[in-house]
Amino acid sequence: MYTLKKSLGQHFLKDENVCHDIVAALQKYPFERLLEVGPGGGALTKYLLQIPGIELTCVELDEEKVTWLLKNYSALQGHIIHNSILDIDQPFTEPFTVVGNFPYNISSQILFKMLDWKESVQQVVGMFQKEVAQRVASKEGSKVYGVISVLMQAFFSVEYLFEVHENCFNPPPKVKSAVIRLMPLEKPVNMKSERQFFVLVKTAFNQRRKTLRNAVKSLFDTETLQDTLFDKRAEQLSVEDFAKLTFLMK
Repeated sequence: MYTLKKSLGQHFLKDENVCHDIVAALQKYPFERLLEVGPGGGALTKYLLQIPGIELTCVELDEEKVTWLLKNYSALQGHIIHNSILDIDQPFTEPFTVVGNFPYNISSQILFKMLDWKESVQQVVGMFQKEVAQRVASKEGSKVYGVISVLMQAFFSVEYLFEVHENCFNPPPKVKSAVIRLMPLEKPVNMKSERQFFVLVKTAFNQRRKTLRNAVKSLFDTETLQDTLFDKRAEQLSVEDFAKLTFLMK
């Protein structure tokens, strides 16, 4: 078989029902090209290979798992990228879907990678640590609403699909897990520029206990800061509020 590597955050799915549920959720929307992130021991891969008429590519960092997958699934020959998802270029030139039991130690960075690829990504169905999944899906006013919530929701709709028990994995993680779906917004939020939007959101949440006026005062002139919107704290602003504020930035 193969060994499990803690250093790579490997917790492999072993529950067939969960695998079926993920693949069923994935197939709710049609796609022709699919990237599986971290196939590991092939728990999802074996079902993904059965989906007719799609081109499947996997990205796997662990050389031992690459060897094992190629030995057990000959159809993957020429379709495995032996690298980290964080270090690869876009795997397809045409639109594609992404699925994976994402390594929890880099899950936030994977989400930012999806933002980099947002012009081409049609759908993401991914397993995350429950806390991360909740953060991505949360709305303004929530204690867990933050940078990742706003940045992802500015470009994707987020659907919290279902939670997964620790015992569905080998070895069981010490955290709860959940599966979410990201779908690109038909009409992205209107903002002055992505760069300014990212700067504003990150600056606002960097001092989330302060009022917006104090947290982002370097980004606006004194007159603009008199608006009552700046009386609020970052977690009270909607994605649209942040986007509108970009037009008032220096």
